[in-house]
Amino acid sequence: MAAADVFKLLKDNDVKFVDLRFTDTRGKEQHVTVPVRAFGPEKFEDGHAFDGSSIAGWKGIQASDMLLMPDPDSARLDPFSDEPTLNITCDVIEPADGKGYDRDPRTIAKRAEAYLKSTGIGDTAYFGPEPEFFIFDGVTWNIDMSGCFVKISSEEAPWSTGKEFEGGNMAHRPPVKGGYFPVPPVDSLQDIRNAMCLALEQQGVEVEVHHHEVAAAGQNEIGTKFNSLVKRADWMQILKYTVWNVAHSYGKTATFMPKPIVGDNGSGMHVHQSVWKGGQNLFAGNGYAGLSELALYYIGGIIKHAKALNAITNPGTNSYKRLVPGFEAPINLAYSAKNRSAACRIPYVASPKARRVEVRFPDPTANPYLAFAAMLMAGLDGVQKKIHPGDPIDKNLYDLPPEEVKKVPHPCASLDEALENLDKNREFLTKGGVFSSDMIDAYIDLKMEEVTRFRMTTHPVEFDMYYSA
Repeated sequence: MAAADVFKLLKDNDVKFVDLRFTDTRGKEQHVTVPVRAFGPEKFEDGHAFDGSSIAGWKGIQASDMLLMPDPDSARLDPFSDEPTLNITCDVIEPADGKGYDRDPRTIAKRAEAYLKSTGIGDTAYFGPEPEFFIFDGVTWNIDMSGCFVKISSEEAPWSTGKEFEGGNMAHRPPVKGGYFPVPPVDSLQDIRNAMCLALEQQGVEVEVHHHEVAAAGQNEIGTKFNSLVKRADWMQILKYTVWNVAHSYGKTATFMPKPIVGDNGSGMHVHQSVWKGGQNLFAGNGYAGLSELALYYIGGIIKHAKALNAITNPGTNSYKRLVPGFEAPINLAYSAKNRSAACRIPYVASPKARRVEVRFPDPTANPYLAFAAMLMAGLDGVQKKIHPGDPIDKNLYDLPPEEVKKVPHPCASLDEALENLDKNREFLTKGGVFSSDMIDAYIDLKMEEVTRFRMTTHPVEFDMYYSA
């Protein structure tokens, strides 16, 4: 879509407002809205000025001026606003030189795509994330000097069997770890997911599948089509916005938090990826599970840099409550065509064109622009250095004897461990100026604030373990 098409869209739909959107370092979408009369051709030429000092992890107040540059190809009508509104995704631009801001996630993702082309290895990287999420009836929590608590309300949850609800307790609900694929009324969220899918399609995001996931209290997944790196990161932000707002319209609340419930499966974001050149899938070959040697080297790079990647693909303290044994989480840095506890899985496909690698340790709180760019950079480093991942592990990784378990590396066990690894192992990200060291330092500082807050907050489970010690 060109700028002229955007103005036609505005006119044809009697649009009243244009919503300029961008993504901050943490992956949270931000926006500023202008009346349609204030949105002219100059917005695509000169951008829209805003204060970057108010965005966490960005500029200081002494150098705060920034520009939002709308991408006409991202324009779509907002299905949730009362007044006709056009949403458009923007790059963040430095007004001094007209270049993309060094810490802007979308700019970094664009630099990763450009770097891929500059290497001559390929010309396109395709990504297909599978974000899981929970839908609850309500969530309450409180943290203050007197103590803290969190309480999740879910009529679908196993703990609701003994509760009285207005209209009665209908009793049909999945058991713990029993939420995968039951039909309604056990799956009580079919209609909500249908509505989410229709809203996604209205915004240009092609849906391929949706279903209830394993965790009992309202875990879901909506599978959408793969696309190139930046485009697919844009779609991920649209998907999150859509899930939150459709749930809200049904009087419910949705979260992409990796581990909101103790004792049931957490939410991951398995990311399918492949590299192409001249219309050919470079991951297709005659090796293990139909992979090429290049694909194996790509896997080698992902596994070698996994602990540094964790800081970006698993960016919260809660992320590491998911990466534990017993809940189908990918806790082993290995690859396999069969084993879902492996960090990299090779899905079965009927056509070589669909050959790809599924990286399973990321979770949906990751900033998609940074996560996809970082994984691409790790994979390309593996290709450039011919890092072979070794032999695949097709045994049940949870049942390996202790002597074999010791040989299989694991992802990080905490966010601070991941940040330490990112600090020490950053060169693969800074190749070609894709990530700058300044941006990585700022990211680490921002995330360490979360680590420090978590460390300093007394947890209820500590009373259980230590009150009578």
